[in-house]
Amino acid sequence: MRIVQEQWTEVDGRPIIAYTFTNDNGMEVTCLNYGCIITKILAPDKHGNYENVVLAFNEFSPYLTNSPYFGAVIGRVAGRIKNASFELNGKTYTLYKNENGNHLHGGKKGFHHAIWQGAGFSKKEEAGVQFSYTSVDGEEGYPGNVDVQITYTLNNQNEFIISYRATSDQDTPLTLTNHTYFNLSGNLKSDILHHRLKIKSNQFLELDNEFIPTGVLLDVANTPFDLREGKTIKEGVEANHPQIALVGQGYDHPFLLNAHHDEEIVLFDPKSGRTLLVETDEPGVVVYTGNQLPDEIKVNGVPSRKYLGICLETQALPDAVHHPHFPSCILRAGEVYSSVTKYTFRVHEEGER
Repeated sequence: MRIVQEQWTEVDGRPIIAYTFTNDNGMEVTCLNYGCIITKILAPDKHGNYENVVLAFNEFSPYLTNSPYFGAVIGRVAGRIKNASFELNGKTYTLYKNENGNHLHGGKKGFHHAIWQGAGFSKKEEAGVQFSYTSVDGEEGYPGNVDVQITYTLNNQNEFIISYRATSDQDTPLTLTNHTYFNLSGNLKSDILHHRLKIKSNQFLELDNEFIPTGVLLDVANTPFDLREGKTIKEGVEANHPQIALVGQGYDHPFLLNAHHDEEIVLFDPKSGRTLLVETDEPGVVVYTGNQLPDEIKVNGVPSRKYLGICLETQALPDAVHHPHFPSCILRAGEVYSSVTKYTFRVHEEGER
């Protein structure tokens, strides 16, 4: 195991550091102290070729806007909050409005534009980096000073683990996720339409016209959202279903998970043989198939387009502050927010899974 760090550029006079850690098999992860952005995951295909399986920019400057949130940590609250406001302990809080009068992914700056303190580490069986950031009281409209630590760890089992930890001096909404777009074809040789996705979930959230949960939990049975036995992305996005059409002919939906840390999310690319297992203790996962990816940008040197990547955002359910029947996303003062999501990269031939 080894780790290398180098300065990529500066923002406001502060160095932007790229951390690259490599395991003994040759798998490699690169991330930045800007937004904890993951810019590279080199994973093997069935022929032993190591290629990048995430979407990223080749230059730093596009990350200053980063409208698709490539590779970034999202906080304080992942997803949308209706009307950019919520009530907590009898007080109404107004948040930054950055999408149709609603609050999305933590606001204008959010955690994805923050410069984090990074500390790399390397041990015999694992290497990675621990990032730290303090979100001050009132940032983006949220109450409380929140101390956040996010640790990225790569081990020799080809497991990439994200551990989240946070404490606050006031009650505040908090649910963190990572917004990496995966494409298991390697180096964006093709889109994700022929990837196969399997999720242990019986229910998904109905969305309104602004992509915000209505509060209604729908049964996946007999819908394109039934991924319990697996479907290709193509089958899903081409399905005739109003919720698929609503978000740009694809998925952008929260699923309530039936299982945790039990191979509950499996993404497979038959051509490369790459399989990604995502396991988490979070109650849900937002599946986003890149339906709104802009055409005018380049990703890893390739023109951007719909379905170029898929996000598997493990998190609490979006807009939970307005739906008491959802699992709570409130971090109480003095309590510890702790969450772990593990991404395991394997190789299989078609039919082996």
